[in-house]
Amino acid sequence: MSDAPLRILMSRQAAATLCAPVATVLGSRAHVLVAPEDPEAALADVAFVSRDVTGVSTKHRVLPDTQRMYDALLHAPRLQWVHIHSAGADRPVYVALRERGVPVATSSGANAPVVAQTALLGLLALARHWPSLMAARRRHEWAPLIATGLPRDLHGQSAVIMGWGPVGQEIGRLLQAIGLSLTVVRRTAAPPAAGVHTVADSDLHAVLPTADWLVLACPLTRRTQGLIGARELALLQPHCGLVNVARGEVVDEEALVAALRERRIAGAYLDVFAQEPLPAGSPLWELPNVILTPHSAGFSDGNEQRVARMFLDNLARWSRGEPLANIAPVPGA
Repeated sequence: MSDAPLRILMSRQAAATLCAPVATVLGSRAHVLVAPEDPEAALADVAFVSRDVTGVSTKHRVLPDTQRMYDALLHAPRLQWVHIHSAGADRPVYVALRERGVPVATSSGANAPVVAQTALLGLLALARHWPSLMAARRRHEWAPLIATGLPRDLHGQSAVIMGWGPVGQEIGRLLQAIGLSLTVVRRTAAPPAAGVHTVADSDLHAVLPTADWLVLACPLTRRTQGLIGARELALLQPHCGLVNVARGEVVDEEALVAALRERRIAGAYLDVFAQEPLPAGSPLWELPNVILTPHSAGFSDGNEQRVARMFLDNLARWSRGEPLANIAPVPGA
């Protein structure tokens, strides 16, 4: 058994790109790249789930090619670890792997600048009343802001950011650059950076009334699921805007719809939803104070290479007997 080659499970598209780099990392160690449809997939020791595998699948609607990889992962008893392209590991297949003791390494940080830029775009669009301007444009109506309501100056406003991983930190940097002050909500109140006010999530209710913007950039865990509900939304000021580039399940969507309809908060930019794709009948589609994007905040043409480098780095670490980077915690831990 010790003479058997290392079997690395990945898509054929990923294998075509990574064949040579993997060989460089592993040197003289015998190895073979196997695809999910190969009989040897069940003997995989390591797996890499690249973006092309998931494609437009979501965790609520899994397409056949994606399911083929998931089945291969779940039926590979020798699997020692998996590297995934996403920053979050909350898809059911990854939860199942972690629960059975298979480490899942994420690509946390690979798309952080892109997500942060998109979050800033959503915030700026809401701040500058872009939804009403675009609605007037569709009506062929000349509606200058001086007549419809002047936007508030952003400089001096306050953002409460939930989560201080790579995405939260980059969002914070961009918001500070345009003059906002920050309050960071984390699991503990350990200071994230000089000059940034930080509180534990147990103090969330105390800081929500101070927010001009509530920005969600936290992972989905048992602790964060449903964290922003009717009670939390009621603590926000009517002029407050919400930006969610975390996971839809962090927010009670029904309570959010009610708060937006009744203008108890000013508006929302949402890239993630409790059910994806967002059902055609969702009232979020029609709310005039909402900007929606289809879970696309992190997409850019440089992500593939950044994720591949992270996988190759972890493969090198593992081959040297070193700890893997970005291991997702065991659910419930």
